[in-house]
Amino acid sequence: MELGTIAFRTIVIYFVVILVLRLMGKKELSQLSIVDFVVAIMIAELAAVSIWNASVPMAGQILPMVILMIIQITLAFISLKSSRIRKLIDGKPSVLINRGEIDAEEMRKQRYSIDDLLVQLRQKNVETPSDVEFAFLEPSGNLSIIKKRRHEKKTTPLPLPLVMNGKVQEEHLQKMNRTPLWLRQQLRKLGYRDIRKISCCMMTGENQFYIDEKKEH
Repeated sequence: MELGTIAFRTIVIYFVVILVLRLMGKKELSQLSIVDFVVAIMIAELAAVSIWNASVPMAGQILPMVILMIIQITLAFISLKSSRIRKLIDGKPSVLINRGEIDAEEMRKQRYSIDDLLVQLRQKNVETPSDVEFAFLEPSGNLSIIKKRRHEKKTTPLPLPLVMNGKVQEEHLQKMNRTPLWLRQQLRKLGYRDIRKISCCMMTGENQFYIDEKKEH
């Protein structure tokens, strides 16, 4: 293959990949879901093949990248509308430490060893699990930590959404030993009678909530 052809194809594919990744949306590498990661690898592989395989027209090699982009955007749009699809595609966070206590069963489910957990804690300047209020293993594989409030008597509620896109998250309520009826009663006291109008609801304290209503367009 001529050097000029290689240079031309490299420049074209470079801008095509940049455009495709831009259209797919902005995410840090550490926050990529499994689907995002797989699509990124496939696009990278297709880009490399497209540069060197001059026997196939460039349009025929760019088409698979566009198809992957459409698939990723479509799945992202569907996951915004459906919590079940979102959990299936992106997964869900797992609570590994709950109020200073390690959840051994959840650790086994996630195939996460004590050594792995302690390494992650040390990297976040945490000495022992007892210093942690909550530790979440995110779908991206990162460990998110909420430290205990040393000088505050009030307890920190589990920071999980109780309502998302107008739907009650019963699984999260169960982890807090609460029921959908209890949540509806609390929201009615605050003047929210239609849960479908709530975009996000989280508990921030004892009977205190962060509530974001859906914006009407």
